[in-house]
Amino acid sequence: MSSNSNYLCKQGDTVCEIRVYEREVIVVPMLLLTSFVVLLVFILLLHFCPERVDRLRPRAQKSNTRRVLHGIDAPQDFNILEHESIALDMPNSYATFQAANPYITKTLSKKPSTSPPASNPPQPIKSGFTPVAQPRELPRQRLPESFNLVAPLPSTFSLRSDSSVSLYRARMENRNVVLRVLNDSADAAERHSFLGFASFLSQLGPHPFLPELLGVVSLRAPLVTVVEELENRDLLSYLWRCRQSNVDPPCEMTERRIFTMASQVASALEFLHSKDLLHGNIRARSVLVSRQLTAKLWGLHGVYTRTDQKATQKEDPSMKKWQAPEVLVKKSASQSSDIWSFGVLLYEMATLGEAPFAEISINELLQFHQRGKSLKKPSNCSNALYALIKGCCQWKEQDRPLLAELSRKLVSGEKSASDKVLKAPGSVNIEQYLQEAGYGETNGYTVF
Repeated sequence: MSSNSNYLCKQGDTVCEIRVYEREVIVVPMLLLTSFVVLLVFILLLHFCPERVDRLRPRAQKSNTRRVLHGIDAPQDFNILEHESIALDMPNSYATFQAANPYITKTLSKKPSTSPPASNPPQPIKSGFTPVAQPRELPRQRLPESFNLVAPLPSTFSLRSDSSVSLYRARMENRNVVLRVLNDSADAAERHSFLGFASFLSQLGPHPFLPELLGVVSLRAPLVTVVEELENRDLLSYLWRCRQSNVDPPCEMTERRIFTMASQVASALEFLHSKDLLHGNIRARSVLVSRQLTAKLWGLHGVYTRTDQKATQKEDPSMKKWQAPEVLVKKSASQSSDIWSFGVLLYEMATLGEAPFAEISINELLQFHQRGKSLKKPSNCSNALYALIKGCCQWKEQDRPLLAELSRKLVSGEKSASDKVLKAPGSVNIEQYLQEAGYGETNGYTVF
């Protein structure tokens, strides 16, 4: 002890000595210990609960760091990427949509149909669709707090992949959903595309035969779009399962069901056309099937890109065998171009998923159409159904039926259609299908 201690305290009086050196012995160590504990707790919160740290920050600071993302594009289909982990604690924060009530989704009023008269050639459609609505922002940001039983979707056949999006099945609000999760490797353009497509979907619905958008997670990575799950996946896969025996659940396709599903797709297509929107991708892969065998039109990538002049529309060679002749020669598409593709969709359903024009290469396809030839009549196809297929696939646009007329024929045909289960020989050879459907082929059309 120092002389000051000897002067104030008797020798051996420990309590007195502690009182003399209270600040050095107690106060300073306690302050250092408290500072260490606070720093440790903050580091743990930052690592495990970043959203709580965000709530502790001043609002002014958060508002200065927000960025507005404007979407211009989107993935085309549900493409399966297995065994990818969801990054839950990424530090980036994306403020996506302008201030509005996040729990209110606006929809555009339905415009009256302005179908051109049958006597005049259909005119190219200029979209009058103006995106204004915003999808519902889910109140909780991190996946484990918002969704239960998150798991990668099982591996399935996919004709094209999208490296920027992973798909997961989950439970939300007591229903099955599909999570479309943007990977953390996505660049700024892909983030814009992902979120813009979600905003676009929110404006199209609700419609009974379009997949329902349930919400988005857009304020923090990972960015997520939540869509209702359609348990039977895409129609092409469903048709292929109907070729197999002893599948669980049972899969049976009848001609009556073809008319029913086709009517549902036609209803969704008429909904798009009423908004001056062309689909441009009508085929079995672009239709999703629910557990109750309700058909819902998907494959809306082309629809969205045509609404934004900044969007880049890439040519897809795999669509050639579903495209109308005027589209093959680079002319403007019209509503009747979707009618042609709809006829090819009917052929896919009647054949349980055969490739259309299987014996014709892409380079010979236009000449095949020009000679007035059409799809062959499937063995199990009735005259009424085949007449619809041929009527949709007429060379001249004005010779194809209007969508309203086609819908009436589908409803009428459903009443008299057979309930006999359709059969097709054997399962589909994937490699052979890809070749017959024109995937990967190049083409050299002469535009006239």
